[in-house]
This record gives sequence, structure tokens and C-alpha cells, in this order.
Amino acid sequence: MRAVYIEQPGGIDAMRYGDFPTPQPGPGEVLVKIAFSGVNFIDTYHRSGLYKLPLPAVIGSEASGTVEKLGEGVTGFKPGEHVAYTLARGSYAEFHAVPASNLVKIPDNVEDATAAASMLQGCTAHYLTHSTFPLKKGQTALVHAAAGGTGRLIVQIAAMIGARVIATVGSEAKAKLTLSDGASDAILYNSQDFVAEVKRLTDGKGVEVVYDGVGQATLLKGFDCLKPRGMMVAFGQSSGPAAPIDLLMLSQKGSLYVTRPTLFTYIASREDLEWRSSDMFRWIGEGKLKINIDKIYPLAEAAQAQADLEGRKTTGKLLLKVG
Repeated sequence: MRAVYIEQPGGIDAMRYGDFPTPQPGPGEVLVKIAFSGVNFIDTYHRSGLYKLPLPAVIGSEASGTVEKLGEGVTGFKPGEHVAYTLARGSYAEFHAVPASNLVKIPDNVEDATAAASMLQGCTAHYLTHSTFPLKKGQTALVHAAAGGTGRLIVQIAAMIGARVIATVGSEAKAKLTLSDGASDAILYNSQDFVAEVKRLTDGKGVEVVYDGVGQATLLKGFDCLKPRGMMVAFGQSSGPAAPIDLLMLSQKGSLYVTRPTLFTYIASREDLEWRSSDMFRWIGEGKLKINIDKIYPLAEAAQAQADLEGRKTTGKLLLKVG
């Protein structure tokens, strides 16, 4: 089969496109014929070596496709069914042997490309707004990188709940996008001090929660945006790892909370995975949640897709077309 893999960690030039052994499903696994693979920051962490892998390794952690073959003991799926998954590495390939516990069926009213674009970022936005800090109507959230793939979904879901969203973005064009997604205010972080703007927009009170997937460039300053007993949710590090946090600072700034959640622990149970994915697919089908696919690249251009993602040249989801 054709696949994108790495033999050593590094930059985008470490990615290889070529023949790779076709996997076979083991016990409890399903061989999926991939249609579309999502492109996510976790893929760049695998490629760079920030998250270490046994090598050589096919990268990619999210996809949609059809069931090709069932491994021993698998029930509940049959060949030809349309399925999607996340957090099973190896999706930049024509075939992937995926644990059946990671798979969900795609409803008939959701397209394969949309499903692939929504699993990782959609389930992330769901757990952030429903579990890590369960947003309530009338509360205010600060969302960094609000015009990115995950950011746009957080904004839409928060607005659906009835929360106020203050968004940070990098350009006027991205500001228009996040406002159309339901944000009440957009701050241009390249030209405005987002802490001062948040204080101005909240009459000095601050926000209940900060959703920060950026890391180094924003995290420490973001604590100054929180109300007393507010929560910093640091779920990513697209600008690099943030500096260590001084616990005493949390008390000095108002008995603040900080957490570094991961999607893995929030969909570890089958119940959680089905809750989050079924909510997401239902909202998509009802037109309440819009999945913005910014660009679809051929599998052979995976390196360019990652370069565009890391360069913040995108305003939505990037996909690789495989099948």
C-alpha cells in the first residue's frame, strides 16, 4: 500500500511517501480502507519526535473510510460500512488496522470527508466544553486561535450552549470568521494586548475559563484574564511548550485552577466516545455545527499540509484524500 511514514524524527523533510507493508487486522481490530485522513498538530508532534514513536512509523491519527476486513472476535461492524475514528495512529495510508473500540459508524447524512474532519477536533471541542470545564449559559470563555480547526468548533459549541465567547485571532479575516461562528468579540493578538482587551470587554471582571491550544505564546499571560477561581484549560501547544507554572502564582491571582487535559482520557470509555461522537454527528446533521474544511491535499502532499498547519495558514480543517 502507499503511505506516509517517518524513519527518523525531524522536520517535514523527514516524511516519506511510498510503499509500506499493508497491515492485517489482529484480534479486536478492523482493517479500514481509508478515504480521508485528518491532519492535526499531534501528527507534527509524532513527526518531530516530541511524542516518540517506534520507527519506522506511519503517522496520522484520524480518518474515515469503509470496513475492509474484521479481525478475530470483532462484532458490531461489517464489511462496507462507513466508519470513522481518532487516536489510532497510522491513518496517512491506504489501509489501517484500527482497534474496533476506536471506531464509530458514520450516519447516512454525514459525508466521509466531514466525518474525518470532525473526529479529533470535534470530540476535543466537546470534552473541553462539556466535561473539562462544563460551560453554562451566561458564562464567558476566552478562546485562543479561535479561527483554527478546533477553535472554530469550540466557539460554535459554546455559542450553542449560550455562553459568551471572546476570541483571539491573527487577522481581520479570521476575526470575521470567528464572529460568524458565534463569538461576541474578536481580539487581534498581533496588534492588541489580549489581557487588556479581555479586562475591558468584561468590565475588569475577567472570564470563567480560558481554552488555550497555543501554549508558549499565550498561556502565562492568560492567567491574568481569569476571574478568581477561574480555570485555565491548556489543551495544546501549537506555538511550543509553555514555561513551567508556579503554583504560588495560582493562589496570588485568585485561587485559580489549571489543567492539561488530553482527548485520550476523555474518550477512553466506549460510553464517552459514543456520547461525544453521536452529539457531534447529530449537530452536524441538524446544521447546528458547521465543519469547515479549508483544504484537501493528495496523500502524497502530506508534508505540505503539515507545513501549512504549522505556519498557521489555515482557517479550518486540513484533510488528505486517500481513497
